[in-house]
Amino acid sequence: MQPIRIIEIPDCKMVSSGEGRFGDGNFDRFEKWFAGLPRTIHPRDYLTDGKSGGYCWLYMYEDGMDTAGFEVADFRGGLYAVATDIDQKTNVKAMDRAVNKFLKANGFVRDNSRKQLGNIITPPEAQKVMGYNHMDYYTPVKVR
Repeated sequence: MQPIRIIEIPDCKMVSSGEGRFGDGNFDRFEKWFAGLPRTIHPRDYLTDGKSGGYCWLYMYEDGMDTAGFEVADFRGGLYAVATDIDQKTNVKAMDRAVNKFLKANGFVRDNSRKQLGNIITPPEAQKVMGYNHMDYYTPVKVR
């Protein structure tokens, strides 16, 4: 089994937290907002790096959604190589080597024009049992 998979996120609109950090009022308000939305089979929230050293939290927008005053922005989708590991325990250098090896072997290269994303994929009930969360790490890619 290959530890990396390729997925596509379509061009879409995302609700944005704006740049912040965990523990910031706006970030906490954003997390509370999307945690109150119905759960789906796949998480619809994504964390990415902000422009000034913080983070930006995104949530896939649906027409008519109450955004609680958060900005809705266009999101340029595309292909992503996705690796899964334990949240906050990931050896990022080892993961990057595995992703690079996979990309080279399968005809892809990194697409540095888009930002990396991440999201927690573990349901809360499973996290309570396991004591940790799995996180998906999304590397933007394109065909070589």
